[in-house]
Amino acid sequence: MDVAVLAGVSAMTVSRVLNDPDRVRAETRARVLAAVRELDYRPNQAARQLVTGRSGVLGVVSIDTTLYGPATTLYYIEQAARNAGYNVSIASLSSLNRRSMEDGVQRLRAQAVDGVIIVAPHESASEGLRHLPPEMPAVAVDAGDDIPVPVAKVDQRAGAVRVTRHLLSLGHRTVWHVAGPADWLDANGRIEGWRGVLEEAGRPVPDVVRGDWSARSGYRLGRGLAQEPEVTAVFVANDQMALGVLRALREAGRRVPEDVSVAGFDDIPESAYYWPPLTTVRQDFGEVGRLAFHMLLDRMAGADTDGRRLVEPELVVRESTGAAPGMSLRPA
Repeated sequence: MDVAVLAGVSAMTVSRVLNDPDRVRAETRARVLAAVRELDYRPNQAARQLVTGRSGVLGVVSIDTTLYGPATTLYYIEQAARNAGYNVSIASLSSLNRRSMEDGVQRLRAQAVDGVIIVAPHESASEGLRHLPPEMPAVAVDAGDDIPVPVAKVDQRAGAVRVTRHLLSLGHRTVWHVAGPADWLDANGRIEGWRGVLEEAGRPVPDVVRGDWSARSGYRLGRGLAQEPEVTAVFVANDQMALGVLRALREAGRRVPEDVSVAGFDDIPESAYYWPPLTTVRQDFGEVGRLAFHMLLDRMAGADTDGRRLVEPELVVRESTGAAPGMSLRPA
């Protein structure tokens, strides 16, 4: 058996780790789980259920949303689980707070799920995460740092730092920010990164304007920004709102990027086809989903896991950002 060879143990030990992990020393268990991940091992689920009495079903609790980030993360969590031979049951909630989350988890427990992944991008979800049933293996995605379960997430602050530094490097005196809703952790992490770069560079920090992630709100806020001649660079907290900002600037006769540079966040599939193509921050939702799934496997096997795993985002530079008006930048 390939897993046994790679881990340097017997096939029986591998079976025990997968089916009765408490009987295996922590060090050995960690080696076997690492080998399982490296080889992408897929156990025979029907046979394992007969041995363990486990359902072979994982639960996912998520807010009911069509927003690109949460929806894409949910897709990759489900894909990783199914590739490993697990079925997935989803509890979709209209809001994430303690009461709704407890209800969602109880619905999944009634289906005898082996563990749960909770996609928790809201500040209000933290209280619910502190009151999960202690016997239920759980992992959170996009959650805050002060919760008692492991978390997998993209480093939002790092992404905002990269895009803000990029805009300053083009000669802009400062960068305006169109943020997401106040209750979203991702939105607040992006504000922290943006503000930190401006303060470190000794640049003016404009007032934050907040949208609701929609192109409509980006357009509404963009119309106001377009009337301010000192606005030459705008970092928008997601690509949908950036689309609205681009339209507002065009209608006001402000050229992008000659008069105003615009950058987004997410790198949705359409962003490369905006006009002009949008500079943005790419989030690896696939890696977040796979990471969350394997962290849950570790929890289900009784292994210790780190409190937080961060996935680094990538700056994607396209034609919507350029030199500040009056600046001539030399090619790198």
